[in-house]
Amino acid sequence: MPVINLVNKDEFDLMIKEQPLCVVHFYADWVDQCTHMDKILMEMANLTDYKIVRFLRIPAEDVPEISLRYKINAVPTFILLSNCEVLDRIEGANPSKLISSLKTQVNGLNIKVGTRVMKPPVDPPPLEDRLKELINSAPVMLFMKGDAAHPKCGFSSQMVKLLDENFVTYKTYDILCDNEVREGLKKFSNWPTYPQLYIKGELIGGLDIVKELIATEELKKKLPEVCCVQDRLRALINRHPVMVFMKGNREEPRCGFSRKIVEILDKTHVSYETFDILKDDEVRQGLKKFSNWPTYPQVYVKGELIGGLDVVSELESAGQLVPTLTEAA
Repeated sequence: MPVINLVNKDEFDLMIKEQPLCVVHFYADWVDQCTHMDKILMEMANLTDYKIVRFLRIPAEDVPEISLRYKINAVPTFILLSNCEVLDRIEGANPSKLISSLKTQVNGLNIKVGTRVMKPPVDPPPLEDRLKELINSAPVMLFMKGDAAHPKCGFSSQMVKLLDENFVTYKTYDILCDNEVREGLKKFSNWPTYPQLYIKGELIGGLDIVKELIATEELKKKLPEVCCVQDRLRALINRHPVMVFMKGNREEPRCGFSRKIVEILDKTHVSYETFDILKDDEVRQGLKKFSNWPTYPQVYVKGELIGGLDVVSELESAGQLVPTLTEAA
């Protein structure tokens, strides 16, 4: 059974409903440990010992309501579910612990099968519906080998570089993790190679076509009509002398790192403003490229990036945080 990639809450709820056993990988494209654990997950999914298990992947940052439901504060995190109930939780890249837990649950499930009636599994949505949903899951969608942080072929690497150089905000899908999508999309769009770029649900083409569109400045015309991303990011960064880009806001942080940075900054009694990146994908993705800093939270002082939680913690320990923030204010 393949590992199923999920992109939204409704799809997630459907996939776990009335399932005897699910393994859910909460991941992020930019985390190397997630990539490593994906390989292990795919190997497990192909074993006959686990044929009653449904293996799922879901991007923790892109579906915050699900991450909040299961209190996901870091990736990779694995949740084992039975009929929507949590059986076990494995945090971090710990293959032996994941395998041990899964074996325990499978053995327990095999014992129970003889004493209870198992409901038939819910079939995944038809492939065509999945493909349409994936294509439309972001205004600009790139199907490639690997992800933006770790392209796994030369063409995909070139495509990512082109989009990044032109400050295009986009989302990626790793076709190497889902052979059904990989083969199905070729037929669905009548385009036999990868990468494939889609804008507003329409296929633009591959690397050569994107190069031509950039050279003739036609790509900008096809992109969603928004103000220049760079100008918008500069305006946001300079909206307050001390700006914090985080998950959630000062009153309700929505991840452990964001919660910790709010605690540290609140102790300084220096005025600062927050921006919830979970509510604006353009800012969340664009700021990573704009500042060349891949994680959140991010703290800016007078429009300049100071860093994330580690840097702020170091400044606090060295007694330099208050002077740094006070000078800005």
